[in-house]
Amino acid sequence: MITRQLLYPESIVVAGGSNDISKPGGKVLKNIIDGGFNGRLSVLNPKESMVQGVTSYRDPAELPNTDLAIIAIAAKYTPELVEFLASKKQTRAFIILSAGFSEESEEGHKLEDQIVETVNRYGASLIGPNCVGILTPQHHSIFTYPIPKLDPKGADFISGSGATACFIMEAGIPKGLSFANVFSVGNSAQLGVEEILEHMDNTFEPEKDSKVKLLYIENIIKPQKLLRHAASLIRKGCHIAAIKAGSSEAGSRAASSHTGALASPDAAVDALFRKAGIVRCYGREELIAVASVFMHPMPKGKNFAIITHAGGPAVMLTDALSNGGINIPQIKGEKANKLKEKLFPGSSVNNPIDFLATGTAEQLGQIIDAVENDFNEIDAMAVIFGTPGLTEIFDVYELLHQKMTACSKPVYPVLPSVTTAAREIEYFIGKGHINFPDEVSLGRALSAVLNAPEPSEISSNSQLIDIDAVRSIVVRAGEGYLAPAEVQALLDAAGIVRAKEAVATNADDALAAALSIGFPLVMKVIGPVHKSDVGGVALNINSNEAVGQHFSRMMQIDGATGVLLQPMLKGMELFAGAKREGKFGTLILCGMGGIMIEVLKDFAQALAPLNRKEVKTMIGSLKSYPLFKGYRKQDGINIEAFEETLLRLSALVEAAPEIAELDLNPLLGTPHALVAVDARIRIEKF
Repeated sequence: MITRQLLYPESIVVAGGSNDISKPGGKVLKNIIDGGFNGRLSVLNPKESMVQGVTSYRDPAELPNTDLAIIAIAAKYTPELVEFLASKKQTRAFIILSAGFSEESEEGHKLEDQIVETVNRYGASLIGPNCVGILTPQHHSIFTYPIPKLDPKGADFISGSGATACFIMEAGIPKGLSFANVFSVGNSAQLGVEEILEHMDNTFEPEKDSKVKLLYIENIIKPQKLLRHAASLIRKGCHIAAIKAGSSEAGSRAASSHTGALASPDAAVDALFRKAGIVRCYGREELIAVASVFMHPMPKGKNFAIITHAGGPAVMLTDALSNGGINIPQIKGEKANKLKEKLFPGSSVNNPIDFLATGTAEQLGQIIDAVENDFNEIDAMAVIFGTPGLTEIFDVYELLHQKMTACSKPVYPVLPSVTTAAREIEYFIGKGHINFPDEVSLGRALSAVLNAPEPSEISSNSQLIDIDAVRSIVVRAGEGYLAPAEVQALLDAAGIVRAKEAVATNADDALAAALSIGFPLVMKVIGPVHKSDVGGVALNINSNEAVGQHFSRMMQIDGATGVLLQPMLKGMELFAGAKREGKFGTLILCGMGGIMIEVLKDFAQALAPLNRKEVKTMIGSLKSYPLFKGYRKQDGINIEAFEETLLRLSALVEAAPEIAELDLNPLLGTPHALVAVDARIRIEKF
């Protein structure tokens, strides 16, 4: 819970405040003073009566009631002080800067738990411990630099790492990126990134609050809360970009299915961000570039003009935009010819519009006006303008400022001469603009933003399946892989079409099954995961003699418990699967099947529950998608049937969250139907 006292305190005490501004307690006090906090400010310090001109109390009992306590004392003394302030001084907000808690030791974890129990008991808010503090227009309760000039139109920034927050601000501020509020949540003992975002969602006022939210996350503790409130804010008109650090895994995880080998916690993060509409970034500079794009009006389409006086950067920006699915359409016609007449000989207006190194501010203005008014096919423009340092270019950047203010089409400035034209760029940024010093970073950021999906509508597909039958099977089942008969029953309950099949554990049953199903047959060993690798698959079996021979051979394979017999079917091999990924929920995967899933690794994934639009996007994103539509006289597949199978699979795992892993591999696809030929389902109850 975020209390009024945390965000709008009328009184603050700094426990551990000192005159030494090289220490957190001294520095946070100085920053609060310099930030102009207009409430009552006091200090707890057993050795001082006055600290930095602020009254200091030696004994906590002498302290008047205080809304917010900022604590910068040793961890071992902190729980007792929190209890005293909450119970005796009506303190309902705490920012604990001190380290030495759960990030350090088990003993520290116990101290942290004790503090959380206290603040929860008194309905208080807790930021930290082990954080750098928070920065709001009301109070600068942070012990680090930089301290940006806060702007209501700037970005709200929530970080799980104080140092990273500082580094991102330090890199973004010189480019013109501004901030509205900054929260460093440290150990997130009570309030983490998810809770701060929840508060921003629940209290959002579009006329007052920032519409850009930046997140740096090391641990997603409550993924469903993050999904819900991020999607809600984006639907309200906000933009969200996030770094999720710690995406790699040390070593490999043991996987007992194709799905388990493909899915991963980081894949779940990707799927969560896509479902919410969050733009995922992988580094500080990328986050800054994406945030800077967010600060501009969104273009109405993906057709861009590049205006430049330098060929190389224009080529690199063209490549970056084109690779990201953004168009650089050729500009031609009578109006293009008229524009070219205004430029020096040798200039080009084809797009990129290159008006040469000798181009003037006046010519730049004429080009921007033409793109704005004459070329209706263009949605936005990027202007590249640096200098070799021969003359000052204040006139160019003043003109650029005026045009950016007047144009209805977004203008993205690429001003690369950050040293040679430092004064001019500072002047330009002082006008309230943001600079993109690197054209490729801009191109990639624009691509990420313009290709970001809208938040997915959450919809259930429960009507597609027999929920009662599914629950009955799962409740009765034990943990581990289901027997073939149970798998068949679950697929039937989910309405997923499967091949006729029978299981044999002796030779007589195998022969009887063969007569029932009919030739030609496929025989597969039951038990081993990778059947093909151990010789556990036999195709095109056409006689009783062959059935007996293959049955005898397969039962000798290590781990064999039986043999599955199915009709020999033909079609394109596809794959669909599911993998439960902790608190994130269940990932649904699809792609090419058979051994191609391992060779090509061409697969898509999304978090259940899926809607029809998500399923279409998954299938359409596959590199193999053209094959599904038919290619060079080769039959395609029934794509609608593939979509339907994924929707039913989503409904199945929603009804049965005990399904830890599920493989449908292969699914055989033809222009008319989709049939599950092989299926494995593992149950893990909780």
